[in-house]
Amino acid sequence: MNNQTFQILEFVKIKQEIQEIAMTQEGKSFIEEMQPSYNLKQIEAWLDELEEAKRILGISSSVPISGLDGMETIRSGLHKGIALRVDQLMKVLLFLDSCEKMKRFMKDKDYVAPRVSTYVAGIEDLSSLAEEIMRCIRNNMIDDYASKELLRLRKQIGIVEERIKEKAESMVRSKKMEAFLQDSMVVIRNGRYTLPIKKEYKTKVKGSVLDVSASGSTVFIEPEELMYFQAELEGLKSLEIMEEERILSYLTGLVEEHDMKIKLAMDIMVTYDVLFAKAKYALRTRANKIQINDRHYIELKNAKHPLLGDKAIPLNLTLGEGTNALLITGPNTGGKTVTIKTIGLLSLMTQCGLHVPADAESHISIYQKILLDIGDGQSIEQNLSTFSSHLKNIISVLQETNDHSLVLLDELGSGTDPKEGMGLATAILEELFMKGCTLLATTHYSEIKEFAETTAGFMNGSMEFDLETLQPTYRLLLGKGGSSQAFAIALKLGMHPAIIKNAHSYTYKEERNYDHTIYGHDIKELEKQLARNKFAHFRKPEKKVSHTEQFQMGDNVLITATGEFGIVYKGPDEKGQYVVQVKNEKKEYSSKRLKLYIKATEMYPDDYDFDIIFQSKDYRKSNKQLSKGHVEGLTIERE
Repeated sequence: MNNQTFQILEFVKIKQEIQEIAMTQEGKSFIEEMQPSYNLKQIEAWLDELEEAKRILGISSSVPISGLDGMETIRSGLHKGIALRVDQLMKVLLFLDSCEKMKRFMKDKDYVAPRVSTYVAGIEDLSSLAEEIMRCIRNNMIDDYASKELLRLRKQIGIVEERIKEKAESMVRSKKMEAFLQDSMVVIRNGRYTLPIKKEYKTKVKGSVLDVSASGSTVFIEPEELMYFQAELEGLKSLEIMEEERILSYLTGLVEEHDMKIKLAMDIMVTYDVLFAKAKYALRTRANKIQINDRHYIELKNAKHPLLGDKAIPLNLTLGEGTNALLITGPNTGGKTVTIKTIGLLSLMTQCGLHVPADAESHISIYQKILLDIGDGQSIEQNLSTFSSHLKNIISVLQETNDHSLVLLDELGSGTDPKEGMGLATAILEELFMKGCTLLATTHYSEIKEFAETTAGFMNGSMEFDLETLQPTYRLLLGKGGSSQAFAIALKLGMHPAIIKNAHSYTYKEERNYDHTIYGHDIKELEKQLARNKFAHFRKPEKKVSHTEQFQMGDNVLITATGEFGIVYKGPDEKGQYVVQVKNEKKEYSSKRLKLYIKATEMYPDDYDFDIIFQSKDYRKSNKQLSKGHVEGLTIERE
């Protein structure tokens, strides 16, 4: 099961939707890398866990999963001789707090989730570490009381700063400095106390120039009288920084001592994040835990494609116990591809420990490989045609398939000569079935339906089509093959049965009478309904025909006396009579008894050969031979 399988079956989209629910980046990453298992016991354990998680969410949806952000980066920096910063230690503290909240959350959940609730037991007691971090760090900075030395240094720093301030303010108030000052105030520049002196008097004040105003009219001088105090202050602050680093190193050492416990706690929190993200997705899609097996048995009840939401049509299917191959036929856009993709996707989801949108009584088998050929698959880079691309995929499928494989093939044999495509498709199906896989394939070839009907282990299926609405219902019908429904649709839309009969003859090389019933619909009744304009929206408005109006060959007309439809063959004669073909019989009717239904020009191209409708197959065959030259002993008589 490679990334192409995940893409085509849209499992990638399923993972993306679950990722959006996950609360931590670590959980999202875990879901992105999620892979199916082939171990029956492991999958069952995953499904049971998910069922418990859903029950927990039924009690409380506010699961305290947080604090993991940045923890992996913090751990990767440990044991390298670099002390953690204050903000990093605060993240560690936040994570430890989340762990404690999770332990309290799971404390009373053992009666609904005996397995999931016990995972918190793996989170060891790290309260001493949390307490020490809280003691040393307050309000996102190292607290004065983190150590006695730090408290002493900060008190001394405060005393010296106060002395400097008092000295500077006394200089500002002195008469000696009054004339030199730009403003009567003490200004701090680069953390040092200075006096704002007019530039013309800068040589009058002994000290160091630390800064100049933007206009250049003021210089900021640190007087000599303050330098001694400033040096003392800098020395104390250097000692303060050293003590802070010692405290940070001490706290980092504590974190490193508990590194493995923190790693285990992180793994458990990520496990909970992933598990509850899966559970929330299962509840959102109304998914259930279904039964699994490893014996190729599939029984889906009201299964739905999870990405289609409420638009999905329930799928019901039983496969296995000797019947391991399903061939699905039916019209385009009828849902064949969605059906086989749904089965593949639900199998993949189950093997990743996900619940699926199907009744809980459903069964699904697990497979080592899900092999498929679905979609166009054309490659511009490799310059492969559609057929060649399909064939290349199928060759790979044939090589990899074994008795632990699920094989999904869409439009098998398409894209080439119908006869050769049908033969190749049949041989491929036979070979795959002999390898012992579970096989689902879609096709348009009616001959393959006959192969499936007569071959043990195969079953036919079709996508239901509603002839009343002329729309597919997207429901899978088992036990019989489907068709493109072209003839039924044409008949429904008012095409004459004689044309459809000829079309059937060309397609299937056999005669079939379409005069009475087709696909369960009574033609006479249909004709009466058409006469009552029930299907008026399918045809042109009726045109009133006067007794002098001429009908043309091929015009579709209504015989008003019987309610039957026919096609004008010839006429009128001198009496105004027309010969009309009705149900393969040519009869004469007065023009007064005929109403135009559809003009020939609207039904047929200009060069249409009407012999197809009015002459027998033998006549047309002989006529074609004579058109090529004289044939000894062959004569034809126009019917």
